[in-house]
Amino acid sequence: MIQRTLILDVPPDFSFSRTVLSHGWCTLQPFFLDRRRRRLLRALQLDSQTALAEMREQRNGKVRVGVCSPGPLSGRDLGSVKEAVAHMLRLGESLAEFHRELARRDRSGRFHWVPRAKAGRLLRAPCFFEDMVKMICTTNCSWKATQRMVTGMVQKLGTRLDSDYCCFPSPEQLAGTTSRFLRREIGCGYRGGYLIELAERVATGRLPNGEWEDLTGEEAYRRLLAIKGIGPYAAGNLLKLLGHHDHLSLDSWVRPRFGTVYGLKKVPKDSAIQRHYRPFGRWQGLVLWLDLTRDWFEDGDSRSP
Repeated sequence: MIQRTLILDVPPDFSFSRTVLSHGWCTLQPFFLDRRRRRLLRALQLDSQTALAEMREQRNGKVRVGVCSPGPLSGRDLGSVKEAVAHMLRLGESLAEFHRELARRDRSGRFHWVPRAKAGRLLRAPCFFEDMVKMICTTNCSWKATQRMVTGMVQKLGTRLDSDYCCFPSPEQLAGTTSRFLRREIGCGYRGGYLIELAERVATGRLPNGEWEDLTGEEAYRRLLAIKGIGPYAAGNLLKLLGHHDHLSLDSWVRPRFGTVYGLKKVPKDSAIQRHYRPFGRWQGLVLWLDLTRDWFEDGDSRSP
């Protein structure tokens, strides 16, 4: 393997661990979370070959990316790695407006920890197609089932880097299989047909893969709901990965979790949760998520992966 090292600058409000551990994507292949060595690994499909990106935080806060590849990487390939890492970690975004608005609207003082922890970025895949596929695999099932489905697709359909690492399957690779295969070999159940249709639409250009960030939140939400297998819960969570946070995306985990966090004896009604976060306006979905996952980190501050 040939190794190269890239150093990426980060915004002043960036936290590597807060971003990596922001939600469950870091535990879904082709991401590999190495907590002991405080790094996030990711297999990437480049123009000329596959590569493994090893992301970790330097002492100065910058992101160090070690790139391993079977052959020499071109300047274009290295540029693609930089672009992919910056997109996944959202290095081109600023949290300044969010933190400013949060401070203004947080009358209780409950969220003073958020800017201190540099919290607010949510890890995402290099392309929105992968995010959509994974989100469909979270619907109506346990997290273990989601991990099993995604691992199966990556290992059986993605381009292999070596014996351990595979890339996420492209729209063409996923479209080249069948819903029967996805049901029987991957365990996707009824989702198999939805995933095949989604892959075929993206592969043929009938559904964009790289233009979603140019849409308004309202337009993106409307288009997402038109995709089979994506309902309000999935669409709302996908919007967060596009930078739109006005949907709460209430589900069977969020409702009881809210009750636990606030010491309620019964699972609250959706209307009660909505009233609680409504004061945070277009940031309410992100505020809810940070609120309910705060104890994923020690002492309200970031914990290294």
